[in-house]
Formats: sequence, C-alpha cells, structure tokens
Amino acid sequence: MLVNTTRFGQIEVSQEHVILFPQGLMGFETCRQWVILPDANNPDVAWLQSIAQGQVALPIMSPRKIVTDYKVNISRRQLSPISVHTADRVFVMTVISKTGKTLTANLRSPLVINMTRRLACQVVTDDAQPLALPLNVSVAPTATIRLAA
Repeated sequence: MLVNTTRFGQIEVSQEHVILFPQGLMGFETCRQWVILPDANNPDVAWLQSIAQGQVALPIMSPRKIVTDYKVNISRRQLSPISVHTADRVFVMTVISKTGKTLTANLRSPLVINMTRRLACQVVTDDAQPLALPLNVSVAPTATIRLAA
C-alpha cells in the first residue's frame, strides 16, 4: 500500500510490516495502524509512522540506549491486547518528545511491540520512572529529530 507522509514523502508499505495498536496510542487513539521506519541519520532512532495520518510520525528508541539498566514492570493484563507468548519477539520502546528546546524520553509509558504477531500497546507503569527524562544531545541530535505537527 502507498502511504503519503509529511516527513518521508510517499512510501510503499507492505501489509506484513504494519503494526496494529488495537487501542491506539495516548493522544492518537484513532491511529491504529503504524509502521516503524529507520532514521537515516541516527541508528538509535526509528520513526513510528501512522498509516492513517501521514502527518503523524513519532520518534522512538530503545530505553536502554538512555538508561542501560532500564526495567519496567508490566502486568499480564496490560499485555493481553498484544497476545504475548513465550517464544514471541517483544520489544520495549520509548517515545521521544520535545519540551521547549529539550528532547525528553517518556520512560513511564513505554510502547510494547510484539513483532511476532505485529501487535503493540502503550502501557502506563506504576514504576518510579520519569515521564520526561531529558536526553543527552549526543544520544539524539536535535537536527535528526523534528517532531511532526
């Protein structure tokens, strides 16, 4: 399928690469289908591009690139929408935001992506994780991450 995006222009997306967020994302509840695209300028960053809304692309990265010992407690109930089984490849990612001139990572509400089943969800933890951890510019250069409107 062809997807018109603001950031990447027109891209061809195979249905097998589409990730379904059955409940959407916070602030983007109606966006259910997404694709992950690499950032050409920063191998630590990827973009979660909405299929339905081409102007919506969220920078994401592994929280362990920021906090090497990052751990999050997630209940089975929170993971039920993405049908996690023992053999599944599951990744935890964090959304990068911009507050003023500072880039931050939301470690309290990570994305959990079941790549085996192409299902994902955003969870809110009770852990003592920062909601907006400021990023070191060398980890995520501001020239690379420009947030979609």
